Amino acid sequence: MSWEIDRAEVVAEVKAAFDAYEAALMTQDLEVLAQSFAESDYIVRFGVNDRQHGAGELATWRAAQPPLPPGRTLSETVVTTFGSDVAVVSTCFSYPGRPALGRQSQTWLRFGNRWRIVAAHVSEVPHPVS
Repeated sequence: MSWEIDRAEVVAEVKAAFDAYEAALMTQDLEVLAQSFAESDYIVRFGVNDRQHGAGELATWRAAQPPLPPGRTLSETVVTTFGSDVAVVSTCFSYPGRPALGRQSQTWLRFGNRWRIVAAHVSEVPHPVS
C-alpha cells in the first residue's frame, strides 16, 4: 500500500481538529472533548495515572476530572498524515512551576467529514529531557 504522507490540506484539517480539542481541554468543554473521540468501545486512552477503554468509560472519567492547571503550553507539535483518513499528532506540554515535561500522542481517523481520536497516550518525564 502506498500512502501520501503530509498532504497540506489534510494536515491543516487535523491541526484544526487538534487545536479545537486542545481549546476544549483548557476550558473543560466536556461536549467537545467527548466529540473529539470516536464513539466506540474500541478507543483507548492511557493517561499519566489512568486509562480508559471505550467512549463511555472515557466520558465518565473526564466528567470527574478537575480542570487542568492554568498556563499549559505546547511545544514540538507534529502532525503527520497518512493518506486522507489517518493521522498521528505528537506534542509536548508543560505547566509553569511543574518539574515534568508532558508528552501526548493521538491517533486520529476521519469518520465521514469529521476527525476523531481513536487512541491517545499521555505521559510525563522529569525535566530535562535529552
